[in-house]
Amino acid sequence: MLSLRKARRRFFGWVALIFALCASSVSWAAGSYEFVAAPATDLNRVYRVDRSTGEMGACQYGLQEGTIGVTICYPAGEGGGAQAPGDYSIMASRHDRESGVFRLNLRTGEMSNCYVLEEKVVCTPPAK
Repeated sequence: MLSLRKARRRFFGWVALIFALCASSVSWAAGSYEFVAAPATDLNRVYRVDRSTGEMGACQYGLQEGTIGVTICYPAGEGGGAQAPGDYSIMASRHDRESGVFRLNLRTGEMSNCYVLEEKVVCTPPAK
């Protein structure tokens, strides 16, 4: 009887471990990017940051004749590409005419301002 209890504990221990590993990998994969809308009230742009590399991107809605519209996306440009590994986030200011956002490195406290320039998302050098 005692060995059956031990076997059950081991089995359910392994099941719990596998479940925990699967749950953590799902949340890790789901949390790869963070999104925020530009603070400008007349701009329909959404920025994206890769939470581990800091690489930036942005997309917005655009009109195109003969269609219901298109999604226009801007890839990373100067300063907007992958940075040193970190824990990145983005934040919009409360300025209603600002079209850019701040990229934050939560590990180092450094910040960059990122915005669309010539169809690329560019960012200022990180600073504290």
